[in-house]
Amino acid sequence: MTIAELTVDHVEALTSFFARMPEGDVTFIKVDVSPEAIATWPDAPGARWVEVDQDGTVQGFVVLYRLSGLSDHVAELRLVVDPDARGRGIGRALAQHAVAYAVRDGLLKVVVEMPAARQRVSEMFLDLGFTGEALLRDHFRDRDGQVQDLIMLAYLVEEAQQSMSAVGMAEVLDEG
Repeated sequence: MTIAELTVDHVEALTSFFARMPEGDVTFIKVDVSPEAIATWPDAPGARWVEVDQDGTVQGFVVLYRLSGLSDHVAELRLVVDPDARGRGIGRALAQHAVAYAVRDGLLKVVVEMPAARQRVSEMFLDLGFTGEALLRDHFRDRDGQVQDLIMLAYLVEEAQQSMSAVGMAEVLDEG
């Protein structure tokens, strides 16, 4: 598994990645994932990484968007992994990488939003030291028009420092 900072060299593979993703899997990326938009990402605000297989195929993507103004100590994490590659630790590795970057960059909080029904994903984030921040009932509609709950989890750096080694984050932070 290779995690790389997104560069122009990854744009074509990342465009292919998003083209094969089901619509529901990219909902929480919250940005345009058209080829034209993806082509601008290497120079756009935010920190982005891809997980690239040996053949150059992108299997996962994560982005950190630092908030502005009075919340400039907070970043929003957005993550998507190819459904065919799930269960291999790609999402966990990308999330760890992004959180480690956030800590090194001086951020105090990282938040992630997801459908409450995505229990495996929320468990992964909880295992990484995130905690429950909010439950927004009936907050969005899925592709079938059904209202769904949204959960927000947060990684609070100061509180998590003590438990970093227990979840493998100390080693990831040392890599930077």
